[in-house]
Amino acid sequence: MDRRIIVAGGGASGMCAAIYAARNGASVTIIEKNNQLGKKLSMTGNGRCNISNLNMNEKMYNAAAEKRMKQWLSVYGVLDVISFFKSLGIVVKSEDGYLYPLSGQAQSVVQAFENEIKRLGINVIFGEQLKSVEPITGGQERKYRVITNNTFYEADRVIIATGSLSGPKTTMSTGDGYYICKKLGLTIKDTYPALVGFKADPEEIMPEGGVRSLAEISFLLGTEVVAKEYGELQITKDGISGIPVMQASSKVVRLLEEKKPITAVVNFFPDYDEDDYVSLEKEMLRLRDERTLSDFLTGFHNSFITDMIIKKMKMGRSMKMKNISESMVLSILDSYRNYKIKLDSNYGYLQSQVTSGGVSLGDVRDDMTTTSHDGIFVVGELVDVDGRCGGYNLQWAFTSGSIAGTVASI
Repeated sequence: MDRRIIVAGGGASGMCAAIYAARNGASVTIIEKNNQLGKKLSMTGNGRCNISNLNMNEKMYNAAAEKRMKQWLSVYGVLDVISFFKSLGIVVKSEDGYLYPLSGQAQSVVQAFENEIKRLGINVIFGEQLKSVEPITGGQERKYRVITNNTFYEADRVIIATGSLSGPKTTMSTGDGYYICKKLGLTIKDTYPALVGFKADPEEIMPEGGVRSLAEISFLLGTEVVAKEYGELQITKDGISGIPVMQASSKVVRLLEEKKPITAVVNFFPDYDEDDYVSLEKEMLRLRDERTLSDFLTGFHNSFITDMIIKKMKMGRSMKMKNISESMVLSILDSYRNYKIKLDSNYGYLQSQVTSGGVSLGDVRDDMTTTSHDGIFVVGELVDVDGRCGGYNLQWAFTSGSIAGTVASI
């Protein structure tokens, strides 16, 4: 008899699990509390859906997950994701190793999932929220009762793919799965927003408008560099974001939560080495004449960044360059390579892409079953696995979902 499998959650990992289980002949039902499948998936990669990365390895994940990820990726890695998407009719392209659908539309990925789910006859129930999963005693084989806010269902296997706390309100990412898994006897590691930006200290000088700039950014605890990244930095009137900030966020968030003083140090000339920048400064010093400080810096860098630096240095824009000492000019120019921003807090779960923490890996077997219940699987963001920006978190969703779906259907 075909196994009856319930997948709680219709996101990336849940849909993947459902498809693999159904392809193996299982009778599958997805329970999704939203009114559509793949709500969060449709927003990923700025609407383009960065599904994976050719530079795929365990080092791209949180320290607690590295050893396990090496094994999991050997079972289902980036080439398997590409093959899976081909089976859905999605053409994949690489942009410097970052993998996207050729359509450039995340919605086309969601539609392809929906088409396959319909083709396979997978039952989808919308608008119901998982409340608990309970073993049914008696009988030769263990079964489970899945209780929602409306009713209950019975299944031979249950895959919990309810996601994390991260995402806009429209995704309904409220972390229900943590409570449900805790009731099942699983350990829940402390959760924090990850791949998230930071609010600056209210006393910091920030630009009036948003600005983007390639930069190298270091995060310091005292004099210790806890993280350093390079990429397009986004600076707003109240904080910093962008890929380099998000890449460092897992480490920085936890330190800020512990009330540790963290300072971001920005180098707006990351492609200049020390000698090149000194030469540039010498060239600029020749321009100390009748022109104003504002005119002097007009072509040096982005005007919003320049305004921010001038304000922080407490200099007047109309000051004549001939009246500013050479040492002060050098100090101003040095600020472009050493701009300090004291951080206050992170932007929170609503503006984070993933959540660090969750179901302890010690309670999850290699086949994604839980150590407390052989017939219950946990996958995706619910588990204490989080990766860097660049398709690594979706890779985990597909890896964990495919393994769970395959094993559950056997």
